[in-house]
Amino acid sequence: MLKDCTLEKSGCPEPVSMRVLLSVLYPVLSLTIFGLYPSMTIGPKEGWQVYSSAQDADGRCICTVVAPEQSLCSRDAKSRQLRQLLEKVQNMSQSIEVLNLRTQRDFQYVMKMENQMKGLKTKFRQIEDDRKSIMARNFQELKDKMDELKPLIPVLEQYKMDAALISQFKEEIRNLSAVLTGIQEELGAYDYDELYQRVLRLDNRLRSCMGKLTCGKLMKITGPATIKTSGTRFGAWMTDPLASTRNNRVWYMDSYTNSKIVREYKTTDDFVTGVVSRTYSLPFKWEGTNHMVYNGSLYYNKYQSNIIVKYSFETGSVLAQRALEFAGFHNMYPYTWGGYSDIDVMADELGMWVVYATNQNAGNVVISQIDPDTLQVLKTWNTEYSKRNAGESFMICGTLYITNSHLSGAKVYYAYSTKTSTYEYIDIPFHNQYFHISMLDYNARERALYAWNNGHQVIFNVTLFHVIKTDDDS
Repeated sequence: MLKDCTLEKSGCPEPVSMRVLLSVLYPVLSLTIFGLYPSMTIGPKEGWQVYSSAQDADGRCICTVVAPEQSLCSRDAKSRQLRQLLEKVQNMSQSIEVLNLRTQRDFQYVMKMENQMKGLKTKFRQIEDDRKSIMARNFQELKDKMDELKPLIPVLEQYKMDAALISQFKEEIRNLSAVLTGIQEELGAYDYDELYQRVLRLDNRLRSCMGKLTCGKLMKITGPATIKTSGTRFGAWMTDPLASTRNNRVWYMDSYTNSKIVREYKTTDDFVTGVVSRTYSLPFKWEGTNHMVYNGSLYYNKYQSNIIVKYSFETGSVLAQRALEFAGFHNMYPYTWGGYSDIDVMADELGMWVVYATNQNAGNVVISQIDPDTLQVLKTWNTEYSKRNAGESFMICGTLYITNSHLSGAKVYYAYSTKTSTYEYIDIPFHNQYFHISMLDYNARERALYAWNNGHQVIFNVTLFHVIKTDDDS
């Protein structure tokens, strides 16, 4: 039995190889229901949710699972409210401490003034006994004492205001304490360690489900995320779709001709910061920008020929080379932007492919599946789409997708399925941010499109319509 679902991957994929991509666009995994309920997309902070489980008219099971970010607990709304309230109580406690110190200081001042006033009382008694003589002798002293007492008036007024403020703070603290007690009791009902383990278990189940995904049909292209700005207007950059999740190397090939230099970076972070780990000098120059790193080797079109070269990064030697029979080269049948882009080597979930054109097929696109080891052509499909009218193209799950332009306003316009040997015209727009794409290749491990856009290295995310096979399928 097959369950029809849609898995939408928004943002850069999560092997470690793309850590820096995650800082630009964090991945959001969602499943979209096709069935009795309207399609829904749940944000990464809303937690795991299961929407429905039903059967359609053909008896297929329809379900929805949405995975949250693993940092859900750290962003819990109640935890954030608790932290804010605690900070507020701490600030009020500090304010009360300041007021208390100031009140003690003022109280000492008042005690001092009280002693002075007692002295004045004694002075006045003396004046009554001998008013004339005492008044003449102590008049100036009395005046000075009264001048010293004048500052006491604003001090006493401030003391009264501080006392009222302290009373207000005490009342607010009582109210906050009641709120905090309620929140603490509510949070105490949850074991966050247990919740975290549940999230991990659900995440593992989702990844297991993803591992059962069969090939899908392209539905949407989002982005791009700009990874770096470097090089000339034309070039290629790529990662190895068959590498392990711990292998995060990036390869960089600037320009479309007259060069043999390939730069290698250990990680995407190193690529962004420009830390080169190794530099390779190829035995032959390349043509175009449609190269491919696959299982540790570089596949590219040899300069001024229709020969494909397989070069091993490990041994630094050519492992194989083979001519594509009748394939045009050196701007005979390039993409619309030119640049000797006659021969396009690419890979997807089903293996390696090469896209080109021949006189025998009237300059229209030819698709050949090739053996990665020997470069021998295994099977060929002739399409009716003019190679010179194609902006760029890429393979996903055995289907060739062709863009109608390399300039602004570009969209995926044509799709040819090698499984059914049929084509259709489609309309999937994407944002050509820098207005001149000279390389566009699909990476099956990352489920993303790598592009060289007018001197900018960018990544597009793709959404595929998938059929999920379960353990119950026969």
